Amino acid sequence: MPRPSSALAATEDRRRSTGESHQALHPLLNGRTEPLAIPAARHPEQAQLEAAVFLNTCKLGGRSAHPLGIVRLRPEEEQLTLRLLDEPCVIWHWTEYLLPRTGYESPSDPRDAISGVPGLRWRREGSTICLYYPGLPARIVLTGFNPRWWERIATRMNDNYELLQDQPDWTPAEHDAHTAPSTSAMEPAGLFSPLLRRIRATAGPGPVNSTDAWRSIGGAFRLETTDGPPCPDLMRLLGTGPVAPGWSVVDKMCTCLCDHRHGECRIHFHDPATGLFVHYSNGKWGRTADDDHRRAIEAENRAAFT
Repeated sequence: MPRPSSALAATEDRRRSTGESHQALHPLLNGRTEPLAIPAARHPEQAQLEAAVFLNTCKLGGRSAHPLGIVRLRPEEEQLTLRLLDEPCVIWHWTEYLLPRTGYESPSDPRDAISGVPGLRWRREGSTICLYYPGLPARIVLTGFNPRWWERIATRMNDNYELLQDQPDWTPAEHDAHTAPSTSAMEPAGLFSPLLRRIRATAGPGPVNSTDAWRSIGGAFRLETTDGPPCPDLMRLLGTGPVAPGWSVVDKMCTCLCDHRHGECRIHFHDPATGLFVHYSNGKWGRTADDDHRRAIEAENRAAFT
């Protein structure tokens, strides 16, 4: 058996990236002392689902210390389990931006025909909510909150939007949106599935964190945190570290180690696996969970069910 200090070191980077506890990860070591890896999605469809979920929910903003409202996650080859923050406003956001419904009529781009994630379906499994694609090996399990919240919010949404949830299979419009030629370029699964599986790496030490991503000019992507971690930590966890996805650092401007807190940190990453560039910035807003912030969250929680 590895010494306790060696075992802790072996799970350190994975714990920082996923929020898992050492006790939960220790059985996976099986006596080894090398850093514990973060498994990649086995099936392309699983990675596609994770990328779509990430890009839709990363617009959550700063509701808590947890980026995207994800407190902890458990990455496995066949599925991804996400523990969400136990706040109704977070669950409202996830249902609002994920559940598919009909979008624009006769759109120029087939992706605009569907709002939400095309083909996404959900079902309750005990105390969890399972997100999946019909007929495909893709599954994300949501836990950490009362599943009745999800059901109540989804029911209200269905009354307003006529969700596609009751369709047993993909609708033609969803299939066209999912397979549109530009979809893979806009939602590269090889880039965003590994990032979602390490989303806790983007959280800073403060009480309010926000992580966002979008496509920028020239085919690159922007990754932004408002109050992210120190740059050396992020570069280890996303770049050169033993459990990182292997993004290389092309250029950086780091102010986080200075004796002042102002000024953005910027890192330009390149992902060899996809050939894509990711331009990262940490705005260092220095937000706090003050009384105004708490009152705003309380108001959003009340509005989630009305």
